[in-house]
Amino acid sequence: MTPASQPGKVPARARRADALRNQQTLLTAAAEVFVASGVDAPIREIAARAGVGMGTIYRHFPTRADLVVAVYRHQVEACAEAGPALLADAGSPFAALRQWADLFVDFLVTKHGLANAMRSDSGGFEALHTYFLDRLVPVCARLLDAAVDAGEISPGTHAYELMRGIGNLCAGGDDPRYEPRRLVGLLLQGLRPSRPS
Repeated sequence: MTPASQPGKVPARARRADALRNQQTLLTAAAEVFVASGVDAPIREIAARAGVGMGTIYRHFPTRADLVVAVYRHQVEACAEAGPALLADAGSPFAALRQWADLFVDFLVTKHGLANAMRSDSGGFEALHTYFLDRLVPVCARLLDAAVDAGEISPGTHAYELMRGIGNLCAGGDDPRYEPRRLVGLLLQGLRPSRPS
């Protein structure tokens, strides 16, 4: 009898899958806390949201920068995977674009805090920025193309410039009177074809 087939033994592949799932849960919880409270949020708040002990977080991510980078990559992948899923499930390509932009805003909240968390590693930040562009610009372009093909937005807007515009709107600081999501919604409405008067 092999060790994997012994009663009570969990196969290594299942253990790895469980560990990956647990790590994804932890990263999702950390992203939610970072969006709500910033990247300087207490680790205990993240641990409580994830339902784990603080030691578990430090075991996987010894420094705050390690955790922020992992959340950043996790959110990039979530945004990249959401684009095609939203196109398949949303009522229209424009609705998919709006929902994706909302996810992108959540991501940008974390991204803006990343530079502070990585002050001493500008090369690492640049590599992450390249990764971000390589993964997300094509997804945004696909959403824009689908909305143009459906006649829901005017042609001519490039994915990079739209993402940059959304990013600039999200850089409004911590003023509670400033609501970037509302302005992003107005920006997207501005892509709609003009109606003849």
